[in-house]
Amino acid sequence: MLPRCAFSVCHVFMLVLCLSAAEDFDWTKNNHGSFYYGTFPAGFSWGAGSSAYQTEGAWDKDGKGLSIWDVFSHKKGKIQQNETGDASCEGYYKVKDDISLMKELKLNHYRFSISWPRLIPTGIKSDHINEKGIQYYDELIDHLLENKITPIVTLYHWDLPQVLQEKYGGWQNISMVNHFNEFANLCFERFGNRIKYWITFNNPWSVAVEGYETGEHAPGLKLRGTGAYKAAHHIIKAHAKVWHTYDTQWRGKQKGLVGISLSGDWGEPVDISNQKDIEAAERYVQFYLGWFATPIFHGDYPQVMKDFIGRKSVQQGLGTSRLPSFSPQEKSYMKGTCDFLGIGHFTTRYITQKSHPSGRSSSSSYFTDRDLAELVDPRWPDPGSEWLYSVPWGFRRLLNFVKTQYGNPMIYVTENGVSEKMLCTELCDDWRIQYYKDYINEMLKAIKDGVNVKGYTAWSLLDKFEWDEGYSERFGLYYVDFRNKNKPRYPKASVQFYKRIISSNGFPNQREVENWRRKAVETCSSSNQLLAAEEQRSTAANILRLIHDPLTSHMEMVTEIVVPTVCTLSILLSAIFLMFLLRRRN
Repeated sequence: MLPRCAFSVCHVFMLVLCLSAAEDFDWTKNNHGSFYYGTFPAGFSWGAGSSAYQTEGAWDKDGKGLSIWDVFSHKKGKIQQNETGDASCEGYYKVKDDISLMKELKLNHYRFSISWPRLIPTGIKSDHINEKGIQYYDELIDHLLENKITPIVTLYHWDLPQVLQEKYGGWQNISMVNHFNEFANLCFERFGNRIKYWITFNNPWSVAVEGYETGEHAPGLKLRGTGAYKAAHHIIKAHAKVWHTYDTQWRGKQKGLVGISLSGDWGEPVDISNQKDIEAAERYVQFYLGWFATPIFHGDYPQVMKDFIGRKSVQQGLGTSRLPSFSPQEKSYMKGTCDFLGIGHFTTRYITQKSHPSGRSSSSSYFTDRDLAELVDPRWPDPGSEWLYSVPWGFRRLLNFVKTQYGNPMIYVTENGVSEKMLCTELCDDWRIQYYKDYINEMLKAIKDGVNVKGYTAWSLLDKFEWDEGYSERFGLYYVDFRNKNKPRYPKASVQFYKRIISSNGFPNQREVENWRRKAVETCSSSNQLLAAEEQRSTAANILRLIHDPLTSHMEMVTEIVVPTVCTLSILLSAIFLMFLLRRRN
């Protein structure tokens, strides 16, 4: 999932910018337009996604080594309510169950990640290869293919082996390039005969900024102004090396593709008639998506990043830029190392210029380097995460920007979805239906614009561990009851709606789409009743347990009895109310 984007007060110097994208991309034209009824191209691939640490559980089973997230989540105060991914969805033990959910959705593909420390416990291949880890992913891949679901495999979704962090400093150290390449090569060797789509890194922006700048994510370092740039530099080099390894050693035999998944919020100028706002908006996108995409497609960092960070470094009295540089050989080696581009997108910000002093006494950071301010429209819906506002038209804008900036590459949307953040669960997730409907429609419009989008991945298949937010936010199409040791899954209304989009390969007509929504609500009403009944049984079991436990605290009584009881009553009342409305309508 895409992490929180920090709101910073940022600024700009009066510079003459090299705005190559502004020459190609029309920042002044934003036609939101009406809903478009139509279908996607034949062969368009529909899927859903997950990641290893967020869903697998089994954190210390069958020879798996520690990851930085295992260690980070066990430190008190790092995760909301001190929750961990130790068990999560227990996906490690539920491969067949979860694939049956995918079949129910009629998915064409499933995106998942391979846990580096599950395969190589220390992260160093020469130390030990865990064959039980290999066996788990073998079975997952085979079961997917048996059910005609194409696996799309991510090699790095944030779970670096802890040994590599302790021994070398993780992505601050250039040695990660070779260690990651050895891990990738092992995956190509063992799984590559069945995998046609490889993603090297998922959202490296978050790895760099939240892992090594703000410290919100593992490994929790706060190396402001330098840590994020250094980590990103090594990640980009690691991506390029893995691409070349596949290209020279495996492509001829396996015929697969290697790409990267980059996250990008869209940045829209506050005032499209103000050149400074336009420049600030492009800076926002270049410092986010372009930071990684431009070296991979064009061989070097965006010029605007080099200009701004270089100028600020000089003003701070530094001899060299805080943004590392690539040698001519490295630029040539990196350029073009992308068979397809994965795009993860969730939301949009309005952007305006805001200057920030950067003298010798001022502190440096990635956020102040950008010289801009982020704003939101209070009218934008925000059903879940504090950072995630529903702004569908920004999706089309971002996809068109990628088209003009990077030569219209083959795109797979690798993450797109919306969360909910509520104490009591509501399976009738009407806001998620609306989000998927609107965002997928904007993607359809982008394809009509000529953007080369080949597939879409709903984020996510299941509710799961949401990093520093623990289990307080839910992105899943399927609800997971984390209080139950068996972690049962229940379909939300959005399952039925997304399933209809897949079956129709788009939006045939207004009447049919509205009918999908109505039927999805009817279905979720009965699902709510099933969930309420299960929660009643679970609450009764907790009451019996707590009655016999004289050491039970008042807080435990509240969390294990009062809250579930209130939630159960709320779910039952919602189901009854929805049934009443539907009967009146009929």
